[in-house]
Amino acid sequence: MFRVLNATDVRKHWSEFVDDVIRNKPAFVKRNRDLLAVLSMDQMDALLESLKIRINIVQEEDGSFTGVLNELELAANEETIDQLKETLIEDLIEYAAEYMQNFDLYFKSPNRKSHFPYVYKINSMTNTVDRLREEVELYQVVKNNA
Repeated sequence: MFRVLNATDVRKHWSEFVDDVIRNKPAFVKRNRDLLAVLSMDQMDALLESLKIRINIVQEEDGSFTGVLNELELAANEETIDQLKETLIEDLIEYAAEYMQNFDLYFKSPNRKSHFPYVYKINSMTNTVDRLREEVELYQVVKNNA
């Protein structure tokens, strides 16, 4: 069980607190009735590591490819799988930025609250788009027989 630290004590010993979180372990801080978790970026990466961003792909009758990111309800259609992946990565970055700009609205929306872990993961990688490209998995390429 984590020890809950008092915000006043944390404020008094801010440098030591930050060093302890970064070098040792995450912490919980209580201020009045509010409780918050404090993590280093390495700890956050480990927490979100198993969260996968997968593009489900269908090849359409016309030869184009439709990709869907089910968890985020995003979709696109392109002539090639490479174009599709790039388009959806751009869409992911744009959606993650929009989500954070309108955080109060999106996080409180029942159909978008579950997007938050993905948004956080995407935002933590947007300074290195190549890392996001590596993270996004192509999944289930099937031919549409409609």
